[in-house]
Amino acid sequence: MNRGGPAVPYGPAVARPAAGPEGSRPPAPGGLGGPGWPLTALLVLYPLWWALGMGTLAVFLLAVPMALHLWRRRPVIVPPGFGIWLLFLVWVVASTIMLPRNPPGTLPDTVSGRLVSVAFNLAGYLSATVILLYAGNLSEEEFPRRRLVRQLGFFFVVVLAGGLLGTFAARFQFTSVVEMLLPTHVAQNGFVRSLVHPAAAQLQDVLGFTSPRPSAPFGYTNTWGNSLALLLGWFVVSWLRNGSARRRLVGLAGLALTAIPIVYSLNRGLWVGLGLIVAFMAVRMAMRGHLALIGALLVGLLLAGTVVAVSPLATIVQARFDNPKSNSIRAFTLDRTLEVVTGSPILGFGATRAALGSSNSIAIGADAKCPRCGNPTLGSNGQLWLLLIAQGFGGAALYIGFFVRSLWAYRRDRTPIGDAGLLALALPLFFMLVYNALTMPLVISFLSLALLWRNQQENARPESLPTEVPRSPAPVAALRGPVRATGGRR
Repeated sequence: MNRGGPAVPYGPAVARPAAGPEGSRPPAPGGLGGPGWPLTALLVLYPLWWALGMGTLAVFLLAVPMALHLWRRRPVIVPPGFGIWLLFLVWVVASTIMLPRNPPGTLPDTVSGRLVSVAFNLAGYLSATVILLYAGNLSEEEFPRRRLVRQLGFFFVVVLAGGLLGTFAARFQFTSVVEMLLPTHVAQNGFVRSLVHPAAAQLQDVLGFTSPRPSAPFGYTNTWGNSLALLLGWFVVSWLRNGSARRRLVGLAGLALTAIPIVYSLNRGLWVGLGLIVAFMAVRMAMRGHLALIGALLVGLLLAGTVVAVSPLATIVQARFDNPKSNSIRAFTLDRTLEVVTGSPILGFGATRAALGSSNSIAIGADAKCPRCGNPTLGSNGQLWLLLIAQGFGGAALYIGFFVRSLWAYRRDRTPIGDAGLLALALPLFFMLVYNALTMPLVISFLSLALLWRNQQENARPESLPTEVPRSPAPVAALRGPVRATGGRR
């Protein structure tokens, strides 16, 4: 790892032979035909998957060739703390024995009625796991870190474009190919529709009247805000820190445009998250003594606040705080979740449960007189609450423990990859209070983890050390000895 002196943008590029049978063959060129093509297909072609109605489905499908690749190139190495994540996956499976239970305060249902939720969540966790191992086991020669950083930066542009589309063409939507192929009663299901029906925004009564909240290229505004925040660091690294002067100007313009859909999303969790991003980066730069960069950050923050304050955006922000309608809904579901989980605090109930009544009424279902009455899903308003209701406190502790362990493992990475990667691992610990992580937000965090993991391995290799290393015989001999690899060997 580089310490002292200027930070290396991506870390030294060291070619490593691929492990297993494939290591004897030279890697194919990059792109959709070479190693790492499923990552390129996922990140670069995501707008296509969204338009086809298979944005989330593409994650599951592309994880299959990644898993086959890992199987062929065994042994597969794993990142530090991976045993915690494996135990979490075991916990997810074990918790399904509680599916028949209908705890007090929830709407009774059958095991078969809950299998779709279980299958979706498990597929999301397993796919993200495969993507993490696949991206982390690719060598620098096969799929350079720079390429993955740029693709994550490009994905930020895709999310930004979707946000602008949802702001200025809020009613834009169409029937996808997948939607056409589904039976009508399946395609009209609310959850399925959010997955297969491309729409620019969610139209919701948040401010006392129907207003658009950008969501493209995802089904929900919260997923849009979560993904945008997680990708922000990678956009800064690929467009502002390592690009040409022209690319930096375009990047700055993109950041300025981001303020529009961020405000119109009415997403208070995202607003708080952006404040945490600024605080996180200020601490990181202060630890390195970059006081000038901290000053620039504060100036930029002041200018952004001024622009919002003197523009119509300020009216929208104020209106959002004046209409906290979602607070009562969240309070009801959180209280009911904590109440219900006491019936199985360690293992949870294997899946979400529908609450009896709502914050507006004790009625079991919605009707014309009370459209907000009904059965809100416990675990639908934050990853932490999903974990508690589905996997109990045990599963939640394992999930959080893996993220904390990963942050600790790469805390000394002071490269730009370290800045963006650690940010994408720290934010989920806050966002889990208000956002669900499945599927793309978790994939983004795991791709960030893969970059941190590879960065640490590359920088730990003797051949990656700078040429200014002292040339005395003892240090040189030590450098040529075995290196203690983090998370396995290549």
